[in-house]
Amino acid sequence: MTKKTILVIDDDIDLVEIIRVTLENEGLEVIDAQNGKRGLAMTREKNPDLVLLDVMMGQVDEGFQVAYELKGDPATKDIPILMLSAVADQTGFDFDPGKDQEFLPVNEFLEKPISPRKLVDMVRKHLPTTI
Repeated sequence: MTKKTILVIDDDIDLVEIIRVTLENEGLEVIDAQNGKRGLAMTREKNPDLVLLDVMMGQVDEGFQVAYELKGDPATKDIPILMLSAVADQTGFDFDPGKDQEFLPVNEFLEKPISPRKLVDMVRKHLPTTI
């Protein structure tokens, strides 16, 4: 059985390493990109099974732009995206997948900081045959 690959697009190197250790302990392969442009290229090149995507990187809405581009591309539109951000703490942003799917085409919106257990649970939810 092939390892499932998770692409982490986030400019917080420390958080990426925590995510890497957490998910690799669950038998997943973790690759990363520190910005949206590189994340888009890696998604197309590596075809990951799931993307963990930060909102604020070089630009305040960089993660939103990446999500729109991935979901608008027939080659990547079916890859689950879990958006990870502290943006709600800073802006009062509240995401409801049932109501806001058109506005923000991601599968889940997760608040930072996220516990390792919750992260694994969310990955399991979107990759039920992985772990």
